[in-house]
Amino acid sequence: MIIKQADFICSSSKTQQCPQHKLPEYAFIGRSNVGKSSLINMLTGKKKLAKVSSTPGKTRLINHFLINNSWYLVDLPGYGYAKASKTDRSSFSKIITDYIECREEMTLLFVLIDSRLEPQKIDTEFINLLGENGVPFAIIFTKIDKTGNTKLTVNVEAHQKLLMESWEELPPIFYTSSETKAGKDDVLNYIDKINSSLI
Repeated sequence: MIIKQADFICSSSKTQQCPQHKLPEYAFIGRSNVGKSSLINMLTGKKKLAKVSSTPGKTRLINHFLINNSWYLVDLPGYGYAKASKTDRSSFSKIITDYIECREEMTLLFVLIDSRLEPQKIDTEFINLLGENGVPFAIIFTKIDKTGNTKLTVNVEAHQKLLMESWEELPPIFYTSSETKAGKDDVLNYIDKINSSLI
Protein backbone atom coordinates (compact mmCIF):
# COMPACT_ATOMS: atom_id res chain seq x y z
CA MET A 1 0.00 0.00 0.00
CA ILE A 2 1.18 3.51 -0.83
CA ILE A 3 -0.24 6.30 1.31
CA LYS A 4 -0.91 9.27 -0.94
CA GLN A 5 -3.13 11.21 1.43
CA ALA A 6 -3.24 11.44 5.22
CA ASP A 7 -5.39 14.14 6.82
CA PHE A 8 -6.12 14.95 10.43
CA ILE A 9 -9.90 14.92 10.88
CA CYS A 10 -10.63 15.49 14.56
CA SER A 11 -9.80 14.83 18.21
CA SER A 12 -12.41 13.36 20.55
CA SER A 13 -12.48 13.14 24.32
CA LYS A 14 -15.18 10.46 24.23
CA THR A 15 -15.93 7.55 21.91
CA GLN A 16 -19.41 8.97 21.35
CA GLN A 17 -17.80 12.07 19.81
CA CYS A 18 -15.85 10.11 17.19
CA PRO A 19 -16.77 10.75 13.54
CA GLN A 20 -19.64 8.81 12.03
CA HIS A 21 -18.72 6.91 8.87
CA LYS A 22 -18.68 3.43 7.33
CA LEU A 23 -14.94 3.07 6.71
CA PRO A 24 -12.63 0.67 8.58
CA GLU A 25 -10.60 2.03 11.48
CA TYR A 26 -7.16 0.81 12.53
CA ALA A 27 -6.25 2.03 16.00
CA PHE A 28 -2.78 2.30 17.50
CA ILE A 29 -2.16 2.06 21.22
CA GLY A 30 0.70 1.34 23.60
CA ARG A 31 2.37 2.21 26.83
CA SER A 32 3.39 5.86 27.02
CA ASN A 33 6.76 6.58 25.38
CA VAL A 34 6.55 3.50 23.15
CA GLY A 35 7.10 5.63 20.03
CA LYS A 36 3.52 5.67 18.79
CA SER A 37 3.50 9.14 17.24
CA SER A 38 6.82 8.53 15.48
CA LEU A 39 5.50 5.25 14.11
CA ILE A 40 2.31 6.87 12.79
CA ASN A 41 4.35 9.60 11.10
CA MET A 42 6.65 6.98 9.57
CA LEU A 43 3.78 4.87 8.25
CA THR A 44 2.01 7.85 6.68
CA GLY A 45 5.14 9.57 5.42
CA LYS A 46 4.18 12.80 7.19
CA LYS A 47 6.70 13.91 9.80
CA LYS A 48 4.29 16.14 11.72
CA LEU A 49 0.97 14.33 11.32
CA ALA A 50 0.97 12.97 14.87
CA LYS A 51 2.57 15.22 17.47
CA VAL A 52 5.79 13.78 18.87
CA SER A 53 6.53 14.91 22.41
CA SER A 54 9.50 14.51 24.71
CA THR A 55 6.99 14.20 27.54
CA PRO A 56 5.33 10.75 27.70
CA GLY A 57 1.57 10.63 28.02
CA LYS A 58 0.76 13.75 26.00
CA THR A 59 -1.84 12.07 23.76
CA ARG A 60 -5.01 12.39 25.82
CA LEU A 61 -7.62 12.31 23.07
CA ILE A 62 -8.76 9.94 20.33
CA ASN A 63 -7.25 11.33 17.14
CA HIS A 64 -8.70 10.36 13.75
CA PHE A 65 -6.69 10.56 10.51
CA LEU A 66 -8.28 9.80 7.13
CA ILE A 67 -5.95 7.76 4.92
CA ASN A 68 -6.34 7.70 1.11
CA ASN A 69 -10.02 8.55 1.64
CA SER A 70 -10.59 4.85 2.27
CA TRP A 71 -9.75 4.08 5.93
CA TYR A 72 -9.02 5.75 9.24
CA LEU A 73 -5.88 5.57 11.33
CA VAL A 74 -6.78 6.21 14.97
CA ASP A 75 -4.24 7.41 17.53
CA LEU A 76 -5.39 6.38 21.02
CA PRO A 77 -4.08 7.70 24.35
CA GLY A 78 -1.14 5.83 25.82
CA TYR A 79 -1.69 3.77 28.93
CA GLY A 80 0.27 3.32 32.12
CA TYR A 81 2.17 6.58 32.45
CA ALA A 82 3.07 6.75 36.12
CA LYS A 83 3.38 10.55 36.36
CA ALA A 84 -0.17 11.19 35.19
CA SER A 85 -2.52 11.97 38.05
CA LYS A 86 -4.86 9.25 39.26
CA THR A 87 -7.76 11.20 37.80
CA ASP A 88 -6.05 11.39 34.41
CA ARG A 89 -5.10 7.72 34.47
CA SER A 90 -8.70 6.83 35.26
CA SER A 91 -10.04 8.97 32.43
CA PHE A 92 -7.47 7.58 29.99
CA SER A 93 -8.57 4.09 30.95
CA LYS A 94 -12.24 4.89 30.32
CA ILE A 95 -11.46 6.54 26.98
CA ILE A 96 -9.47 3.48 25.91
CA THR A 97 -11.87 0.82 27.15
CA ASP A 98 -14.92 2.61 25.75
CA TYR A 99 -13.28 2.81 22.34
CA ILE A 100 -12.00 -0.76 22.07
CA GLU A 101 -15.17 -2.29 23.54
CA CYS A 102 -17.82 -0.10 21.92
CA ARG A 103 -16.46 1.35 18.68
CA GLU A 104 -18.06 -0.78 15.96
CA GLU A 105 -15.95 0.84 13.22
CA MET A 106 -12.70 -0.42 14.73
CA THR A 107 -11.42 -3.17 12.45
CA LEU A 108 -8.13 -3.90 14.22
CA LEU A 109 -6.11 -2.64 17.17
CA PHE A 110 -2.33 -2.45 16.86
CA VAL A 111 -0.71 -2.84 20.28
CA LEU A 112 2.76 -1.29 20.36
CA ILE A 113 5.49 -2.76 22.56
CA ASP A 114 8.98 -1.33 23.09
CA SER A 115 11.36 -4.00 21.77
CA ARG A 116 14.14 -2.80 24.08
CA LEU A 117 12.27 -3.89 27.19
CA GLU A 118 11.56 -7.20 28.83
CA PRO A 119 7.84 -8.03 29.17
CA GLN A 120 5.98 -5.39 31.15
CA LYS A 121 3.06 -6.40 33.33
CA ILE A 122 0.86 -3.58 32.08
CA ASP A 123 1.27 -4.70 28.43
CA THR A 124 0.41 -8.30 29.30
CA GLU A 125 -2.63 -7.24 31.32
CA PHE A 126 -3.85 -5.01 28.50
CA ILE A 127 -3.43 -7.76 25.88
CA ASN A 128 -5.28 -10.23 28.10
CA LEU A 129 -8.07 -7.67 28.45
CA LEU A 130 -8.38 -7.63 24.66
CA GLY A 131 -8.70 -11.39 24.65
CA GLU A 132 -11.38 -11.35 27.30
CA ASN A 133 -13.39 -8.90 25.19
CA GLY A 134 -12.78 -10.57 21.84
CA VAL A 135 -10.98 -7.53 20.38
CA PRO A 136 -9.04 -8.26 17.15
CA PHE A 137 -5.47 -7.05 17.46
CA ALA A 138 -1.90 -7.36 16.24
CA ILE A 139 1.38 -6.57 18.02
CA ILE A 140 4.02 -4.13 16.78
CA PHE A 141 7.46 -4.19 18.38
CA THR A 142 8.87 -0.66 18.03
CA LYS A 143 12.39 0.81 18.10
CA ILE A 144 14.10 -2.32 16.78
CA ASP A 145 17.03 -0.15 15.64
CA LYS A 146 17.73 0.76 19.27
CA THR A 147 18.74 -2.73 20.38
CA GLY A 148 20.99 -5.48 19.07
CA ASN A 149 19.63 -8.55 17.31
CA THR A 150 20.42 -10.82 20.24
CA LYS A 151 18.64 -8.63 22.79
CA LEU A 152 15.73 -8.17 20.39
CA THR A 153 15.35 -11.92 19.95
CA VAL A 154 15.53 -12.53 23.70
CA ASN A 155 12.88 -9.89 24.47
CA VAL A 156 10.51 -10.99 21.70
CA GLU A 157 10.76 -14.64 22.72
CA ALA A 158 10.12 -13.67 26.34
CA HIS A 159 6.96 -11.83 25.30
CA GLN A 160 5.79 -14.74 23.18
CA LYS A 161 6.44 -17.26 25.95
CA LEU A 162 4.48 -15.15 28.42
CA LEU A 163 1.55 -14.72 26.03
CA MET A 164 1.42 -18.43 25.27
CA GLU A 165 0.60 -19.01 28.94
CA SER A 166 -2.82 -17.45 28.24
CA TRP A 167 -3.23 -17.77 24.47
CA GLU A 168 -3.56 -20.82 22.27
CA GLU A 169 -2.45 -18.85 19.22
CA LEU A 170 -0.39 -15.66 18.97
CA PRO A 171 -1.68 -12.64 17.03
CA PRO A 172 0.18 -11.26 13.99
CA ILE A 173 3.50 -9.69 15.04
CA PHE A 174 5.40 -6.90 13.28
CA TYR A 175 8.83 -5.33 13.87
CA THR A 176 9.34 -1.64 13.17
CA SER A 177 11.74 1.26 13.38
CA SER A 178 10.63 4.83 12.84
CA GLU A 179 14.25 5.76 12.09
CA THR A 180 15.01 3.15 9.41
CA LYS A 181 11.39 2.66 8.27
CA ALA A 182 11.74 -1.07 8.91
CA GLY A 183 8.37 -2.83 8.96
CA LYS A 184 6.52 -0.03 7.17
CA ASP A 185 5.52 -2.11 4.16
CA ASP A 186 4.64 -5.11 6.34
CA VAL A 187 2.16 -3.13 8.45
CA LEU A 188 0.61 -1.23 5.54
CA ASN A 189 0.30 -4.34 3.38
CA TYR A 190 -1.43 -6.12 6.26
CA ILE A 191 -3.95 -3.28 6.53
CA ASP A 192 -4.41 -3.36 2.75
CA LYS A 193 -5.03 -7.11 2.86
CA ILE A 194 -7.73 -6.70 5.51
CA ASN A 195 -9.34 -3.81 3.61
CA SER A 196 -9.47 -5.95 0.48
CA SER A 197 -11.23 -8.71 2.40
CA LEU A 198 -13.90 -6.28 3.57
CA ILE A 199 -14.98 -5.26 0.07
